[in-house]
Amino acid sequence: MRKLLLSCLLVTLPVFASTATANQLEDVTIEHNEVADNIYMLTGAGGNMLISSGEDGVFLVDDQYTQVAEKIAAKIEELSGEGVKYILNTHFHGDHVGSNMWFATNQSSTIFAHDNVRKRLSNDDSFAEMGLPAITFDSGITFHLNDDTIYVFHLPAGHTDGDSAVWFESANVLHTGDLLFNKRFPFIDLKSGGDVDGYIANVETLLDRITDDTVIIPGHGPLADKADYRGFLAMLKETKAEVDTMKQQGMTLDDIKTQGLSDKWNDWSWSFISEERWIATLY
Repeated sequence: MRKLLLSCLLVTLPVFASTATANQLEDVTIEHNEVADNIYMLTGAGGNMLISSGEDGVFLVDDQYTQVAEKIAAKIEELSGEGVKYILNTHFHGDHVGSNMWFATNQSSTIFAHDNVRKRLSNDDSFAEMGLPAITFDSGITFHLNDDTIYVFHLPAGHTDGDSAVWFESANVLHTGDLLFNKRFPFIDLKSGGDVDGYIANVETLLDRITDDTVIIPGHGPLADKADYRGFLAMLKETKAEVDTMKQQGMTLDDIKTQGLSDKWNDWSWSFISEERWIATLY
């Protein structure tokens, strides 16, 4: 788990060297982008966050790293004038759950997540019990908050075995968790229940649910729309087909890494998931 948390740190800090440290996190600024009335995308050092504020309190999706918890809280206070009442973790990786303990302790936030998120965090001796999700669910949960209906639904065997997506019905805003790395090759955690075919199926499920006007907050990368998500799905399918074809021709993993993918995918490679690492995942 500790190696995974470090890996997630590197996922979300591509501007830093591979030896990113807590000191570098101190320089992070939390930025915001209003995507609908009183719904904001927050970025900083970790997975993209979402907040909804209103008469029923602040609802926060994901909370990045412990080291930036106070900065996140300050930004939310600036935008809403209050603390966080509810937190939804889209999965268990450290760049999405790292501030759970801080919010639970300092703002008495109630944390929700899929059953498998609590199970995996419970098995990590370095994760404080206070930060565990207090309320878990199997297939999904629905919130009626801030003049909207918020559907949270589990999508199995994709990025991990505990992924949830969050859809705000009235605002028409979707937070995908790490079922979208916008314009980047994704990290699929094969050691934690992730699966390439399942990931593709989950992306198709989400695409079927949304409209052309849906605002999409990806787990990583810039704000997206349905066209961006379709492009991401096309990349998943086409690169998988390329690797499958080469594998069927008897090429080894090293052969395929040497051959590489089609040039059209060059821009999708990034600091954490390079083309070679994406090929290895597909292989």
